[in-house]
Amino acid sequence: MATQDRLTQWNSTGETPSLRNRKNFSSSEKTGVSEDKNCPPVPGDDTQSSNGTLAQSEARERVSNRESVAVESPSAAVLLMLVVGLSFSTRLYKITEPPHVCWDETHFGKMGSYYINRTFFFDVHPPLGKMLIGLAGYMTGYDGTFPFVKPGDKYEHHSYAGMRGFCAVLGSCLPIFAYLLVRDLSQSHIAALITATLLIFDTGCITISQYILLDPILMFFIMAAVLSMVKFNQLAHRPFTASWWLWLLLTGTNLAGAFGVKFVGLFVILLVGLNTVFDLWRLLGDLSLSLVDIVKHFLARVVGLILLPLFLYVTIFAVHFVVLNKSGQGDGFFSSAFQSRLIGNNLHNASMPEYLSYGSTITVKNLRIAGGYLHSHWHLYPEGVGARQQQVTAYLHKDYNNLWRVHRPADNESQSGTPDLVRHGDIIRLEHKETTRNLHSHLHEAPLTKKHFQVTGYGTNATGDRNDLWQVEVCGGRKGDLVKVLRSKVRFLHRVTGCVLYSSGKTLPKWGWEQGEVTCSPYLKETPSSQWNIEDHINPKLPNISLSVLKPHFLEILLESHIVMIRGNSGLKPKDNEMNSKPWHWPMNYQVH
Repeated sequence: MATQDRLTQWNSTGETPSLRNRKNFSSSEKTGVSEDKNCPPVPGDDTQSSNGTLAQSEARERVSNRESVAVESPSAAVLLMLVVGLSFSTRLYKITEPPHVCWDETHFGKMGSYYINRTFFFDVHPPLGKMLIGLAGYMTGYDGTFPFVKPGDKYEHHSYAGMRGFCAVLGSCLPIFAYLLVRDLSQSHIAALITATLLIFDTGCITISQYILLDPILMFFIMAAVLSMVKFNQLAHRPFTASWWLWLLLTGTNLAGAFGVKFVGLFVILLVGLNTVFDLWRLLGDLSLSLVDIVKHFLARVVGLILLPLFLYVTIFAVHFVVLNKSGQGDGFFSSAFQSRLIGNNLHNASMPEYLSYGSTITVKNLRIAGGYLHSHWHLYPEGVGARQQQVTAYLHKDYNNLWRVHRPADNESQSGTPDLVRHGDIIRLEHKETTRNLHSHLHEAPLTKKHFQVTGYGTNATGDRNDLWQVEVCGGRKGDLVKVLRSKVRFLHRVTGCVLYSSGKTLPKWGWEQGEVTCSPYLKETPSSQWNIEDHINPKLPNISLSVLKPHFLEILLESHIVMIRGNSGLKPKDNEMNSKPWHWPMNYQVH
């Protein structure tokens, strides 16, 4: 009978009992009947009124206790001021000492200088931290001329205190944030004071806050994000008020800041994300809220914790690309199209011969992200690594040793008149300009990549053998198609072994100067690692044309910069002679004097 009654109710009203309950509770709020949202009364229960009143009073008491912690007595303000004073005094004390470069100031101080000089560079971290360091230096009189070559270099007359002071100020906020966090979570001033004291007098925390580093900036945004999240959670009983929106938007802003300094800021994003999922799940089970209310809560969090951080993060990169508009040492990590937007780069407003020809001097760049330029030098492969011939590598920086000459198989180029153009399917020989050795491959195994063949420089004064011959293939082209400089994707097929010239992305050991490995791959599938483009093209016998059409869109350079950063991070490894330990070593570590 009970089941039939419920079905009758469904048929007559078109509502399930749970939807009707949610609707009824929402209506009761509008008529002035206040219910505790965390503990809604059960419909039909005779004790509904008394239980609801009790739960309501308990909730109000909890909220009142939390809010009273911050304002209960003048001693609370005194304790907070004590924490502020001790935190700032310990971090700013003798901030100018030592008056020379310390540790990683060589990197981040130099990058701050790059922003002041608007010189492009490459780093494995997002740009916000370095941008703020550069801004702090600029605002305090630093002119960006100090070279930051190595630790120990004297600053002398250069104004460096502003950059150190900026990092120290952000580091000084960490004990303050910790005090506020513990006070709000534990409702205990004593616990909050103990926590803040431990951080205030922690030697490591003090030291890392006193130098030009990313760490205090990163920790500032992480702690600020967690504090904002806690403050937002405490306002759950007052949704959509001005203070509720303020802490929600501050949480999103600090998430963008943390991720914009270092990618490890992702972990605080995960923390806030889990908290948000739990919060929404709680709201979904609160029958006193209508479906419209739940949708509003969901959309508010989407705006504050997803769209706002994403917008701010993209804006950081937009400012980064606008400020760093001059060519620098990091150009070679990026594609030819990316480089064409940098003032001073040889590809910026480039003018060169449009089609590749015999007799030209060229540079050849691999199309994988951070693939590097085809490079060679006088050094040989060591004993036991293939044939002991001249090394051929992929080098990320522009260099004279990246230059190659294009020849026919027999050196019979015309010495006068217009040179012949290279076409799809042609057989060519590439001669290294500096060493006059030919690009060469054979059946010896590559240094690092198994089942690939070694690529070397071979011959004397451009005289070698048939293993120096390569067939030019324009990707997507047909026989007779011309090779367009910068725009054609080209593969080089070895005539004898049938393999394709390939950049593996692996880093050679110290004998290879930690440059990229170049191999000849027997796997002929078209991939960016086996595709190259002609970047520089020098031939005074050919007319030049403008190649300004190369400039990429913002989203293209944003995506490319992230791929380069991620690959740069994955390539980081400890140096051979560097002292390092893992966390599980620490309890048993000791130092021998």
